[in-house]
Amino acid sequence: MADDLGYSDLGCYGGEIETPHLDELAKNGLRFTQFYNTARCWPTRATLLTGYYAQQVRRDSLPGVKRGNRPSWARLLPELLKSAGYRSYHSGKWHIDGLPLATGFDRSYYVNNHGFFRLKSHYLDDKKQPATPIRPKFYVTDAIADHAVTTLKEHAEIHADKPSFHYLAFTAPHFPLHALPKDIERYREHYKQGWDKIRSARWKKQKELGLAKGNLSPVERDVGPHHHFPDAYKILGSGEVRYPVPWNTLTQEQQAFQADKMAVHAAMIDSMDRAIGRVLDQLRKMKAFDDTLVLFLSDNGASAEVMVRGDGHDPKAPLGSAYTYLCLGAGWSTACNTPFRMHKTWVHEGGACTPLVVHWPKGIKARGELRQTPGHAIDVVPTILELAKAKMAKDKSVPPAPGKTLVPAFAEDRSIDRNYLWWSHDGNRAIRVQDWKLVSANGKNWELFDLAKDRTETENLFAKHPEKVKELEKLWLAKQDEFIEDATKSQKKK
Repeated sequence: MADDLGYSDLGCYGGEIETPHLDELAKNGLRFTQFYNTARCWPTRATLLTGYYAQQVRRDSLPGVKRGNRPSWARLLPELLKSAGYRSYHSGKWHIDGLPLATGFDRSYYVNNHGFFRLKSHYLDDKKQPATPIRPKFYVTDAIADHAVTTLKEHAEIHADKPSFHYLAFTAPHFPLHALPKDIERYREHYKQGWDKIRSARWKKQKELGLAKGNLSPVERDVGPHHHFPDAYKILGSGEVRYPVPWNTLTQEQQAFQADKMAVHAAMIDSMDRAIGRVLDQLRKMKAFDDTLVLFLSDNGASAEVMVRGDGHDPKAPLGSAYTYLCLGAGWSTACNTPFRMHKTWVHEGGACTPLVVHWPKGIKARGELRQTPGHAIDVVPTILELAKAKMAKDKSVPPAPGKTLVPAFAEDRSIDRNYLWWSHDGNRAIRVQDWKLVSANGKNWELFDLAKDRTETENLFAKHPEKVKELEKLWLAKQDEFIEDATKSQKKK
């Protein structure tokens, strides 16, 4: 799992960033074109490992229900896999309640970091480790992959008779934008052409790849970060901008600052792809590569956020280095989420749609094919449980899990029968039933789209189909009430 990756950031989804390892998985596997997350990091992670909407398991807020710890019935995937003899491993970001070993993992390296050049907060097998200083060649993305490789080696040496599950959760390309200088330099010149040209180039490539349908959504020039931190702009200086204005209206200082930011973002994704390559190489050395199901996705869309946290920002330090604190911002986020609208946190397609690359040589015959069927992070648990011959808990006190197995879509591009997909986060709301999507930004009116004809949400059909709006709104509200009930169910013994 990547963190804050845009829909078009990978080469195989239309981007110019070098991602050869993920592109190779796509070439020899599948790419889902309509796969969804929750539009935010922690709800997606809870959804991914429980098979429930985050609101059902108290990992996102609802009216009268605050975000908190999961009910005891909401077990994580590793606990469910134990019945099938699996050992489970975790490397990277967590952002779930509890600690990994306490929730079913056998080994874990948990990085809770606001930066990439040192470790302020990290845990090895649930034990807090000492903070480390900034080191010239140290990089968190590499450290996460190192742990994954080490754990795979250990599994091959000691537990080769057992199947394994590995949750590999990178912190890249989440802010602060930090990358090694040599990686930044490879991209520094490329982004001086600006976000408008990059977006156009990605759209053209997406059409060539067969990923694009409908029209490219217009740039929403008046939509900036979801939460505005005015002090950040004072710290970052006059090179920072709040809105995705036309590139040619920026000053030379702003263009240089913004181009460097995107170069760092690209370098972070490039280095993550190389780290993934090392993990895949270890699987090959273990002769496990062909029989390993690999799923790659992002927890939300690219982020329009601009803020300064952690160790702060030194404007005199080279951009992307340890003492800087940069965020992608709305201009580049718009380009990274091509061809969609909005950004992380919003539940329009730009915030809630993710790449999903699926690779499994021995289990999937298709090579390089697209899957148009809609799917969601809630589907990962039932998919893995089916393949592992394990099951969700069967108990009348446990709400039925909403996810559907994706296994039928591995064989052919077919629809998966489901009643709805549902979103709620920070006042942003949406529901999708077949190809109809009802969506609203926080405090705004509902918008209605026919995604079969208008995947990029450019033609609002609210006025043309008022009965459909009422129907979908009623269902959205009914599911909210149902999830409030699920979240407040009394604790049961595990």
